[in-house]
Amino acid sequence: MEALLDVVKVEVGADYALLLEFENGEKRVFDMRPFMDKKPFVKIKDTPLFAQARVGYGTVVWPGNIDIAPETLYDRSVPLVDCGQNHGRPALA
Repeated sequence: MEALLDVVKVEVGADYALLLEFENGEKRVFDMRPFMDKKPFVKIKDTPLFAQARVGYGTVVWPGNIDIAPETLYDRSVPLVDCGQNHGRPALA
């Protein structure tokens, strides 16, 4: 079983993209669009709250006690280098 990796940095990109850096130094892009019509994320859809994403407890959290499992972020994200031109999303520095 692989160890869970904590998120150490998050930036909000265009179209509900999360630009993530994990504790092992990997930089990945996670597409939140498939989640935005589901609870609890519908609460932050089309609001300024989505842009308030931050790192907390090793994962991404939002106001209102909303978070997402770090293993979901890792397993369903793609490495930044595999994103070509980042599909219009800013790269992590």
